[in-house]
Amino acid sequence: MRSDRVAAALVRLKYIRNASDLVSEVRKKSFRVLSTSAPQTLTEAVRSKIEPMKAQVHVVREQFGEEVLGTCTVNQAYGGMRSVKSMVYETSLLDPEEGIRFRGYSIPECQKLLPKAKPAGEQPLPEGLLWLLLTGDIPTESQVQSVCMDLKQRATVPEDVLHFLDRLPHKRLHPMTQFTIAVNLLQRDSRMTEAYAHGAAKSAYWEHCLEDALTLIARLPVIAARIYRNTFHGAKHIPLETTANADDMGKRLARSLGFESTEFDELMRLYLVLHADHEGGNVSAHAVRLVGSALSDPYLAFAAGLNGLAGPLHGLANQEVLRWLLQMKEKLGGRPMTTENLTELCWQTLREGHVIPGFGHAVLRRTDPRYTAQREFALKYLPHDEMFQLVSKLYEVVPQVLEEQGKVKNPWPNVDQHSGVLLRYYGLVESNFYTVLFGVSRAIGTLSSLVWDRALGLPIERPKSVTTQWIRDHFEKRSVSA
Repeated sequence: MRSDRVAAALVRLKYIRNASDLVSEVRKKSFRVLSTSAPQTLTEAVRSKIEPMKAQVHVVREQFGEEVLGTCTVNQAYGGMRSVKSMVYETSLLDPEEGIRFRGYSIPECQKLLPKAKPAGEQPLPEGLLWLLLTGDIPTESQVQSVCMDLKQRATVPEDVLHFLDRLPHKRLHPMTQFTIAVNLLQRDSRMTEAYAHGAAKSAYWEHCLEDALTLIARLPVIAARIYRNTFHGAKHIPLETTANADDMGKRLARSLGFESTEFDELMRLYLVLHADHEGGNVSAHAVRLVGSALSDPYLAFAAGLNGLAGPLHGLANQEVLRWLLQMKEKLGGRPMTTENLTELCWQTLREGHVIPGFGHAVLRRTDPRYTAQREFALKYLPHDEMFQLVSKLYEVVPQVLEEQGKVKNPWPNVDQHSGVLLRYYGLVESNFYTVLFGVSRAIGTLSSLVWDRALGLPIERPKSVTTQWIRDHFEKRSVSA
């Protein structure tokens, strides 16, 4: 019997080594192909990655399939499953010390390596990040241009959808509510739903999903701008010719909103890149993954993610931060922004039973690199702005207050501390709209991940739940038997 088990183990080991060799060989072949004729379209690039990735997943499952990723305590079950390792999410990984990495690249590395707008852009193009998230490769200039042109051609929104948005009660509906309505209206154009209805092969789902994802990402700036102009500018829309020469997503969004500044173009590019993805466990990313796992198309899945993003503990946080900063400025009442005055106001916030928004993070244990990237932008373009100076001073004050309070594991600022101040400086003062911009960006990451869910054939999500009584019975029985 023992010899049979040993023989079986040897066969399995040989199989695993062969599978590992297969992954290595496929990678070598892929490299040779890419080195001679790199794919110029995003669909071709993603297709070239799928079989090597499937082989890699196969090897990992063969070698480590029965290993425990993490344990779940009763407190974790009640506490939102915080830190429970139970999901595979390929496009980004959040390190507690280093911050977010997009396909292994840090924020500073992405800023350095991803192509910029011509002739003098300094911030990475969102289209370049889209290529990176979908393929794992830093794209060439020509590859990014192909994505820019593809998205520009897909950006036209059906007139009846725009007219429907125009007729909504804009003053009574939050911009995020309008946004989710728009995405659901666009669902009628889903290529994935149509393909599924006509019996498409499971192996082809990813391509139909990618088609939907690209079209939806392309249309979101148009939809967002329509909501903005309807809600805050009396439905005075920007003429199409104004955006005709805007070849990249960031500039197209800026022009559609009504902003002509090249600095604001750069801010939109930076904003769309920084907010695109933050691994898979956050509410919006997980909602897209969960709904998509039922083979709901990208429109339906992303609409679910937007509804999660609209919560005050998630995407709504950036407007909450700006509101608090403005209150701080008002409470100063003309007094100088000294350490003593700001410390007093911070303690007042805590004594009133409120949190100090924009500081701390569920995973991060250091200053959010996204905050740092926005701070560097502010230091270059608006160093003397009063609100930026307030944010800078709070960077010195709040961590010390929170450490003294002793209730926060991470007292350092996150991305929300800075976003609203930058937008407000350039004239986008309507904080209720900020989460819509967050949603436009978050589509890039969540939909890229959804394409890979379909490419890898991931199953419907169905975690096991138990009742409080089950927990009591289980542990009481165990203690009695012991």
